[in-house]
Amino acid sequence: MGNNWKKLGMVYPGHHSQLPVTEVLEDRIRIYYSTRNKEGKSLPMFIDVDLDNPLNQLAPAKHLDIELGKPGSFDWSGIMPTKFIQNGDLKMLYYIGWSRRIDVPYHNNLGLAISEDNGRTWKKFSEGPIFSTSQREPGYIGTAEILIDKGVWKMWYLSCRDWLQHEGIMEPIYDIKYAESEDGLEWKPTGETHVPLVGNEGGISAASIFKNRNEYEMLFSVRDKTDYRENIDSSYRIKKAISSDLKNWSRSSTIEVDISENDWENFMVCYPCVTVTPSDTFLFYNGNGFGKTGICVAKKMHDKS
Repeated sequence: MGNNWKKLGMVYPGHHSQLPVTEVLEDRIRIYYSTRNKEGKSLPMFIDVDLDNPLNQLAPAKHLDIELGKPGSFDWSGIMPTKFIQNGDLKMLYYIGWSRRIDVPYHNNLGLAISEDNGRTWKKFSEGPIFSTSQREPGYIGTAEILIDKGVWKMWYLSCRDWLQHEGIMEPIYDIKYAESEDGLEWKPTGETHVPLVGNEGGISAASIFKNRNEYEMLFSVRDKTDYRENIDSSYRIKKAISSDLKNWSRSSTIEVDISENDWENFMVCYPCVTVTPSDTFLFYNGNGFGKTGICVAKKMHDKS
């Protein structure tokens, strides 16, 4: 594997557990994710795993008390956690709100839930999205990575501005664009593409950024335009980009995390979430079926150089 990531195994092989998002606590790692109900709607959940050994699950999976929106709202068809931020005494959980459409299968916008009691209860910040389709972002907004850098809230988000019809199915085309905020609530898209599509690529999602020595590394999952559900060579892989200033990103040409012979990840790997603890750096991610097989984990080994 690239960058000395050592796969440790399956963290949680339970029900569909898509898009792991982590919060590092004193004695554990809390993993937020979404599952699906009988209607196919995404519902937010979490599990707690050991801080030093994430293969050790500490408690059964639990639902978050963030309810789906009412019919007609931006999140009536699904709530999918995408980024956790500890902001003083407030816990902020950004989530993807799902709604269905007629011309294309779905539409996404970004919502926010806040906890004022250390995660015991959650309340939506607003009934509407905090970052949504607009004149400056005409498509939909998906997965989001957020860093607070020198007082500026910075977001790298999935931006879908095109759809491709292939064999009767509308396929979304998206890359990673950049937005900024002064408070994490009002977001201004800059129009800048920080990670563009290359060649036959059709989708880049789930950017996850961490600092490695004097550089920033961004891991992300990328797939081809079509056939990524059926063709192993077109399905998601996890790749990397490097930056010294969080603005200019240089993509690596190699695969950072590839599939393996394990039956939970022998077709695709996707949705990376880099998690830095006091002693280790872990990578949580999904395997086959966009999270259908569960949540996997790898550990960053020390560079030899």
